Amino acid sequence: MRIVLCILTRNELPCVEIVFPQLPAPGPASGFDEMVVIDGASTDGTVEYFQNRGVRVIGQSRRGRGQAFLMAFEQIDADAWLFFSPDGNEDAADFPKFRALLEKGADVVIASRMMKGAVNEEDVSLWRPRKWANKAFNLMANLSFRRRGPYVTDSINGFRAITREATQRLKLDAADYTIEYQMTMRALKHGLTIAEFPTHEHQRVAGGTQAHSIPTGIKFLQAFWREFRER
Repeated sequence: MRIVLCILTRNELPCVEIVFPQLPAPGPASGFDEMVVIDGASTDGTVEYFQNRGVRVIGQSRRGRGQAFLMAFEQIDADAWLFFSPDGNEDAADFPKFRALLEKGADVVIASRMMKGAVNEEDVSLWRPRKWANKAFNLMANLSFRRRGPYVTDSINGFRAITREATQRLKLDAADYTIEYQMTMRALKHGLTIAEFPTHEHQRVAGGTQAHSIPTGIKFLQAFWREFRER
């Protein structure tokens, strides 16, 4: 199985300079066979950083996280795509876990921040609004769409992999950061095999998130309602 690591960037140079040197090289032990950057029009030197290190960069012709996913499906030859954000939240040590589950037949693999044994970045705080909101979205998706298989504990985490066959069945089209939630809901609708494993979500190594809580939550509610109407 050919797995391509898709690194998603947009003006993340301070993070990239810390995270990228820690990533393994493509190969049997790393969990992926090729590394490709999909960049959303960075202006801070992110693109040049990767190009100077011989990493292929695909510039997005259309803005949005979902568009980055769709461009990967269209332009990168792979049996499965593994999506990774180099901000420090996601643990590169998990890469081989994705391969193991994909090769066992999973259609979608999610690194869960919510299941037993996992660590969410908000676990250090008593006030955990993002984690609680995520759990609410998980509940909504499972109750509305799950036909078989275990309860999905982290329906919106972006640290995930999907096979080519699954993308062809799901016909994903979300242009923004609801792409992962759409993927989970449609996979549940179609009865695809979703596998999860516990991950350790770290703190960002630099800068701040580009997704703000209230507008993001509204977008997720809209995405859920669209899928619910089309059941």
